[in-house]
Amino acid sequence: MITSSKDRTIKSPEKPNKTLTAKLFHNLCQVDPQRSAWHPPFSGENKDSGDKKDNTEPPLKKLPFSAAVLKWIAVITMIIDHIGASFFKFYFKAHGEYEPFTTAYEVLRDIGRIAFPIYIFLLIEGYIHTKNVKKYLLRLGLFALISEIPFDLAFYDSFFYWRKQNVFFTLFIGLVTIHALDSMAAQGGMESARGGHNTGRRVPQLYLAICDIAVIACAAGLAYFMKTDYNAIGVLAICAVFGLRKYPITAGVICTIILIASSQREIYAAAAIIPVSLYNGERGRQLKYLFYFVYPVHLLILWLLRIPFGI
Repeated sequence: MITSSKDRTIKSPEKPNKTLTAKLFHNLCQVDPQRSAWHPPFSGENKDSGDKKDNTEPPLKKLPFSAAVLKWIAVITMIIDHIGASFFKFYFKAHGEYEPFTTAYEVLRDIGRIAFPIYIFLLIEGYIHTKNVKKYLLRLGLFALISEIPFDLAFYDSFFYWRKQNVFFTLFIGLVTIHALDSMAAQGGMESARGGHNTGRRVPQLYLAICDIAVIACAAGLAYFMKTDYNAIGVLAICAVFGLRKYPITAGVICTIILIASSQREIYAAAAIIPVSLYNGERGRQLKYLFYFVYPVHLLILWLLRIPFGI
C-alpha cells in the first residue's frame, strides 16, 4: 500500500537506554574540578534543563550508598576478617589445621580486605567535611588508646603486646599527614581540600613537592616504628587516595597496588572500589560513636568467645 507524504510520520531514532554500568561510568567520568570527585556530580537533578526539555536526557538515578551504608559495609567485612584472624588462628594453634576450617579462614580473610580501603575513603571524607579537625583527631587518638588492650587480647592473647598497634593509630597518623599536606598546599597558594582559601602567595612547586615527600616519609616512618596495623603501607595508601581524591577509580587501583606490597592477599581490596563508586555524597543516618565503639567491643567479644573452647 502506498501512502502519501501527509500520512507518513518521521520517527526520530530512539536513544539507547543506559545500563546501570554505563550510568555509573558516566557519573564517575563527569568530574567537576571545583568539588571533590568522591561526590557524584549527578544527584538525581538535571541542572541544565531550563527551557530545553526536549534536548536533554532524563536525570540519572541517584547512587544508592550513603556514608552510613559504607560504614556498615566496612564494619561487617572487618568483623568477618577478624573472626578468621582471631578465632580460627588460635583454633589452629590449639588443635592443628583442619581443612574445612582452613578454607573458611582463607575466605574470611579475603573478604576482610574490603574494609580498610573503605575506611581510608571515609577518613578522607570525614576530613573534608568535619567542622573541627582537632576534635576528629582527638576521637581517633582516644579510641586508639581504648582499643589497644582488646586488640592485643584478640590477636596476640596478651594484655600488652608492644610489637603491634591497632589500626586507629594508622588512621590517626594518616589524618595528621593529610591535614599537614593540605595545609601546606593552601599556604603555597593552592586550593585546600576543605574548601579554604589560599594565602595568595606562590611557593615553587619543587619546594612544595620536597616538603610533601618529607612529611609523608616521616609519617610512614613513624607508623613503621610504632608497628601500627598496616604500618607504613597504610599511611602511604591514605596519602595516595587523598592525592587522587578527584579520580576515584584511579585512587582505588593505586590504593590496592600499595596495599599488595604488604600482602598478596590485598588484591581483594580492589573489590572496595565497587561500593565506594556507588557513594552518593550523603551522610545518611549516622551512629557516630557506635562505629567507633564497635572496634574495641567486637575484639573483646572475640577474645571472650575463645575461652569456652580452650583457645
